[in-house]
Amino acid sequence: MAESKLTGYKLPVNPAQQQGTVAQGFVTPNQDRVPQVQSIPPKRVLPVIFIPGIMGSNLRMSSERQQQQGAKNNIAWRPDNLSATVPQYNDSASERQLRLDPLATEVDIYDPNENVTGDPNETADQRNDTVRFSTLYDPLKRLDGPLLQSDPPRTPNPKTKDQKARERGWGEVYFSSYQDILSLCELRLNAAFSYGSLNRYLSKFVVGVEPSKWQAHPTPVLKELGEKRILEAVKGCWFPVHAMGYNWLRGNAEAGTTIAKRITVLMATYQEQGFQCEKVILVTHSMGGLVARAVLHPDIGNLNDKVLGVVHGVMPAIGAGTAYKRVRCGFEGNGVGAKILGRVGPDVTAVLANAQGGLELLPSQAYGNHWLQAKQKGKLLMSLPENGDPYEEIYKVRGKWYGLLREEWLNPGRVRGAGFKRTCGLLDRAKDFHNMIANTYHDQSYAHYGADAAGPAWHKVVWQIDEDAKLQNVSLLTISGDSEKGKLTLFDPNLLLGTRKVPVLVGATLLDPAEPGDQTVPLHSADAQLRSGKFKGIFRQTGYEHQASYGDSAVLAATIYSLFQIASTMKWTKQ
Repeated sequence: MAESKLTGYKLPVNPAQQQGTVAQGFVTPNQDRVPQVQSIPPKRVLPVIFIPGIMGSNLRMSSERQQQQGAKNNIAWRPDNLSATVPQYNDSASERQLRLDPLATEVDIYDPNENVTGDPNETADQRNDTVRFSTLYDPLKRLDGPLLQSDPPRTPNPKTKDQKARERGWGEVYFSSYQDILSLCELRLNAAFSYGSLNRYLSKFVVGVEPSKWQAHPTPVLKELGEKRILEAVKGCWFPVHAMGYNWLRGNAEAGTTIAKRITVLMATYQEQGFQCEKVILVTHSMGGLVARAVLHPDIGNLNDKVLGVVHGVMPAIGAGTAYKRVRCGFEGNGVGAKILGRVGPDVTAVLANAQGGLELLPSQAYGNHWLQAKQKGKLLMSLPENGDPYEEIYKVRGKWYGLLREEWLNPGRVRGAGFKRTCGLLDRAKDFHNMIANTYHDQSYAHYGADAAGPAWHKVVWQIDEDAKLQNVSLLTISGDSEKGKLTLFDPNLLLGTRKVPVLVGATLLDPAEPGDQTVPLHSADAQLRSGKFKGIFRQTGYEHQASYGDSAVLAATIYSLFQIASTMKWTKQ
């Protein structure tokens, strides 16, 4: 939004009331001849909707589950709240399963009226205290628009800019991970110009910059962004930035349906306030990209015509071998996932193997064959899937050492109905979802993702068999021992020694990742977007880790570039 310099006292207006046609004037002495100026804010609104990745939405437990757990509040997942999350680091698999039960959780939405915190001594604002919009639309002191500004004095029921950010859903998401992208989009789109001059960030880091600086792929060709194109994109339009969380433990189709409904309500709300709101733009992180594709799909969210474009960040477009590794061997590293979901297989299986959303991160049929392997001294002994169906060949197999599921780890919390049969049902639905969205991309899509050899991820998952082990058929081996972190002790029940029939033990170790990526999503999966031929721009980047991608300067610049390119294509209905 560009602003012209006005002479006189600028009267405050409430843009949510009669589209800013009502202002608050004041009486002055007769000798005061300075005019009072009312600025009617632009009428057009193009909301930007941020959809986070798995573990990127805050969740709360049902009151029944909170009571069962004996918890003082209903926080199920809120990584920004250290007082709640630190005690969860040492939870048992049973406690993790019960706290993160898809059937007993929901998105922890900011609700100052009901204060649904599960703690009578905690208000909604206290729950969301870390969510703050700490900057101004610099160098502009105030703009009269649907922006994150504290209400002027004497406004009835005034709200602070932080409260307005929380109302926009910023409190629903992992704020410390996403605050940079939320704040940057809000600032740079709504205050691109000040008194006719381009914002310093845009002029220095975006305008006139060759996209190759952000590691743009040469196909399709991307041109430098000019100041004129930005002016065309923002003229007479606001870009309020919203975040929409979802229950990542449940299916992405369900999340897509829910978010599509929320977007429809949001657009109607802006229209009721007198704004012209015809489309939205989606910005996603990781699994949020799958949710966005569900939002677009005609048989799920059916909102393609209301979406102007999508910017996908680090999306596991066809799944990731990392998901198999984590269910079997726990999370690697020392991040929030490892601390709260678990560093060992039983902890992670108890949560993600009961969560359709988690299972939908597994490699899909589009991922291809031969990604799960067993090797010995460099020789390939086993390579699955062979027939293009990992669900039947890997995920749902029983009694095989290489299968996804260790049945004794599935239901430590003794949740009614949980177990191998129910998980297989979730896998069937995951397969259906993967196939539904396989070719679903918006015509106006951009993507950025890791292609970093220094940040390897599991494209292929390889079990290394001990060099001196004598084998007849590796697929017939049975588990004798499991470190739960990637080391197995196996034996062949058909190969027993001596009169006492002593089993011959064989060691197997899961190898470290060896393919380029971002330490979570392998390039093989992210590149499915490039192979689709449906994207307007692709940035294959290096230098960042998956969860922290939106803290990287090249990612932020590429995102802002993509948003202006999308916004410049908007064709408004004449009113």
